[in-house]
Formats: sequence, C-alpha cells, structure tokens
Amino acid sequence: MPSYKAPLRDMKFLMQDVLQAEQTLAGIPFYAENETHSADLAEQILEEAGRFASNVVQPLNMSGDAEGCTVQDGVVTTPQGFKEAYRQFAAAGWTALDGDPKYGGQGVPHVVGNAVSEMMISANIAWSMYPGLSHGAYTALHAYGSDETKDIYLPKLLSGEWTGTMCLTEPHCGTDLGLLRTKAVDNGDGTFSITGTKIFISAGEHDFTDNIVHLVLARIEGAPQGTKGISLFLVPKYTVNPDGSLGERNGVMCASLEHKMGIKANATAVLNFDGAQGILVGQANKGMQAMFVMMNGARLGTGMQGLGLGEVAYQNALAYAKDRIQMRHEPRVVASEPADPIIVHPDVRRMLLTAKAYTEGARALTLWLSLNLDIEHHHPDEQARQDAADIVALLTPIAKAFMTDNGFTSTVLSQQVYGGHGYIKEWGMEQFVRDARIGQIYEGTNGIQALDLLGRKVLGDGGKKLQKLAGMLEQFVEESQDIEELAPYLETLGKAAQQVGTLTMVIGQKAMQDPDEANAAAVDYLRYVGHVTYAYLWALMSRAALRQIASGNDRDGFYKAKLQTARFYFEKLFPETRALAATIKAGNAPLAVDDVAVFGFEQSLVNA
Repeated sequence: MPSYKAPLRDMKFLMQDVLQAEQTLAGIPFYAENETHSADLAEQILEEAGRFASNVVQPLNMSGDAEGCTVQDGVVTTPQGFKEAYRQFAAAGWTALDGDPKYGGQGVPHVVGNAVSEMMISANIAWSMYPGLSHGAYTALHAYGSDETKDIYLPKLLSGEWTGTMCLTEPHCGTDLGLLRTKAVDNGDGTFSITGTKIFISAGEHDFTDNIVHLVLARIEGAPQGTKGISLFLVPKYTVNPDGSLGERNGVMCASLEHKMGIKANATAVLNFDGAQGILVGQANKGMQAMFVMMNGARLGTGMQGLGLGEVAYQNALAYAKDRIQMRHEPRVVASEPADPIIVHPDVRRMLLTAKAYTEGARALTLWLSLNLDIEHHHPDEQARQDAADIVALLTPIAKAFMTDNGFTSTVLSQQVYGGHGYIKEWGMEQFVRDARIGQIYEGTNGIQALDLLGRKVLGDGGKKLQKLAGMLEQFVEESQDIEELAPYLETLGKAAQQVGTLTMVIGQKAMQDPDEANAAAVDYLRYVGHVTYAYLWALMSRAALRQIASGNDRDGFYKAKLQTARFYFEKLFPETRALAATIKAGNAPLAVDDVAVFGFEQSLVNA
C-alpha cells in the first residue's frame, strides 16, 4: 500500500525563503490585523494538516477506490470511512480555514489554504474533491451573492455543515455552454423554477451533509441565446427557510452516477432538476461572469491535483527505487548483494528527477499564484491588486493545463519505476495514473486552456499581461547578474523570455489573416510559456538555495538537492522549448489538409 508524508520542508522553503510570504502578508492589513500572516502560524497549520492527511485521509484512498460510491433511489452512499473523515475535517475547522471571518472563516491566507489543499489531494484526491467543490461554491457566493444569501449560506458552507457544487455541463454541451437548455421560470416571488439535466457533477450527491448547495447555470425564459443569456442560480437540495433551517426536499435528484476510469470514490452525478426552487445569484443574464469566479478557482485547484498526485506518486517511486534490487551497476554500489538498488541506474534517475522537477516547480507556481490571490483580494494599493490579478489571470490556464499534463507524466513515470509491479493494483501506482488522467479533461480541457491563454489572456489584451510577466523576468535577471552560479540559467531564461515575445508576434500576425493559426499554435504555445514560467521559478529557488548554502544552513543537503534538481530541469526538460518553437512556427498548414479523405471520410459526408 502506498504511503504519503506531507512535504513540509519544501513548503516552508517556498513560503519563507523564495516567496517571502510573511513580509508580503504583513503589508496587507486584512492579514496583519487578524494576525494570520506569520510564518510561525503557517508552519503550525501545515504540520497539523500534514498529520490529518497522512493519518486520517490517506488510509482511505485505496479502499475508497475499490468500494466506490453507490446510488439507490437517488440516495448516494460514499465509501466506508469517507463521511466520518469529512466530519472530523469540518469539526477541526479546516473547511473555514481561508474563509472570511465575517461569516465564520478563520481568515488564513490563500497561500496557506492552498498548501493544505495540496496535502489532502495527495492523500486522497477523490475525498478532497468534496470540500474542494464546497470552497468553490463559497467563493462564487461570496463574490456575487446578495447580503441575505451570504448571511444564510456562507456560514453553513464554511462550517462544513453544508457542501456545494457547480453545475454547468449538460448531455449535449460541455465546453460550449451557450448551447445549454436548462431553463429558469420566474415564480414572481423572488424565486425561479429550474428544470433540466446536468451531468459530470462532482460531489453532486452524497451522505456527508444534510444539505448540498448547487450553483446551476440556466437560461431565464425569453433570455438571449448563447452565453449572453445565461444566469446563475443557487439551488439547494433542501429548500432553506429565512432563519436558515431546512425546509422541504427540493426538486433535484441524482439520476445516476458515472462509471469512471478514476476518482471512483467521488460521486460524479447526473442531476435532474424538475421545477427545483432556485434563487438568482448576481444579475440576470450575467451568470457566466459569476461562474467564472468559481471556475477559475476550480482550474487552479485542478492544476493542484496534478501537483498532488505527482507528489505522492514520486514519493512512493523514490522509496521503491531505493529498496528494489535489480541488475549490477558499475562501479558496484552494494558489493554484498547480487545486484544494486535500481535508483543507481541513469534511466531510473531520469524518471525520478523528471517527476521531482515537475512537482516542485508546480508547487512553486501554486504558492506564487496563491500569494498573488491574497494580494489581489486584500492589498490596500489598487495598482498592486491589479498587477496581481493580471498575473493570476495570465497564469491560471498554465497552472491548470501545464500542471496536469506534467502531473500525469509524473504518475506514469513513477509507475514505470516499479516495472511490472506498477501495473498491479495492490501497489497503488495504477490508481495514481487513473486518478491523474481526469485533470487534463475537466474544468475546461487543456486544449481549451491553451485557447484561453493565447486568445483571451495574451492576444486579447494586446499582450499587456504577458508584458508584466516579461518585466518580472527581466527584473529578476538584472538583480541576479552578480550571482555567478546562476549565469547559465539567467542566459537561458533571458533568451526564452525574448523568444516568447517573438513567437507571440508571429502568431498574432498570422492570426490576423487566419484565426486558425492561433488555434493551431495554442497548445504548444501554452507549454512553451509554462516552461518559461517554471524556469523562472526554478531560478528563484536556486537563488534562495544558494543564499542558504552561503549562510551555512545546509547540513542535510536540502538546498544542494534544489540546485541539482534545477540543473536537471534546465538541461534535460527545458530544451523541449526548442521543439515547441519549431511546431509553433509551423502553424496551421500541416493541419489544414485539403483532402479530408486523409481521415477516412468522403468529402460529401463531411459537407453533409
């Protein structure tokens, strides 16, 4: 059975040495006045969360996968132990960690809250999704709910007494939400009747709590077609009385649960809404604006799933590689044995270092973005808030897509380290691979994230957000010129940052003639910018590690290991950007085949 130990040392290094989070948070009155900004408090929280993840949540991972969820007459039963673990989680206050104190939250910074989320994902991704979806519902209601709605619902969500979901997808429309058919009829009393079917609803029905708060996209009768006519509604499983007590069972039922490749212990539900009572969230026909608050948080959370699964898979692969004796290495490592531990073989080290480099780079990106969320939401300076918001907006699709792509790669490589045993269920590695696969698909496929990055976040604003990132990279290179050990990385980073600008111009010019040029380049472009972002973060980590080594603080070799992993990243992984630059420049021409028979179809069939 796999094990998991929270990477507390790495989290502490990133928060304190690399990002210097305490200093940043001390300049934000919301955290400083509530005394939630200190590094000591963060360390205490993370240590306790690590114990909970390892001792309570992780032991349920394999059994939950084997048992799965069941549904009978619309009632869902989660795997043994799941409900009890959630109740412990809520009772300990974890559901309220980074919530608004006005509604019962603890006001802890996002940078700490997201580190806690990573631990729960590593320990048991399927279980972690139940509180994860609730946090997303809380975020959307906090941003767009009326005062009355917030007063009733937010304390219940933060206490964990109720949970939440997001209901977007329908059988005939996933990404293209403008096609949705779920309708809302105004009842004339401040409520609406919601009718339609939603599919793929994570944590859509379960036995954790008495009530589930569904946030549902629907179209009010007479509203415009397309996304401009979509509204967001709050539809609880049980109606809620003005005093917050539960009323009657609402008209929403679980019709079935999906049978899936992975995350089997999370109830992925088909929900039927039959005249269910709902209340409008935000303005009519502005539902996408409100839902994007939740979706963007979910996209960062999904990226963290790639990180969390990559971490736990790597931990177990590393332990196995140290113990597994296979083949003799020259020079011999263990002379008394007939073979050596497989960790001494170069290809095994390649696989482990790839997973390690991608995982630690992802953690740096996650915590950096989380700190920027803290700045965006609470910093007293308007320009600081806007700059942070731009960085978060630009890098969210990269966090979702690049981190889940790399996370899947990391789980597969970690499974490969086990050889044949990695394919056998009892070792647990195949579950990590299955669970990681969905991250590249839901919350907007990674191809959609690429279109969002290039189309909306870069070309859509004339490259303004991208220029802010480029300015940060340029400033870092200038500030670090005197550090001899960083010279190769600074040169690589500087050239790559310039290349991003050149590639963006090439794509933009081509796209003015043919929009498909941007679409054809988008996936490779996202991966290129993802690599540049990771290179920046690895250079930051290297600079911090060098300072600690110079101060004589590396007795256990932690900081030396950072430098070795950074070298591996720059010399073995980052060179992928050369191939990406070539495929980006190739453009749409190789895809724009004139004869559709290349796909085995007749022209007449395609045109029909």
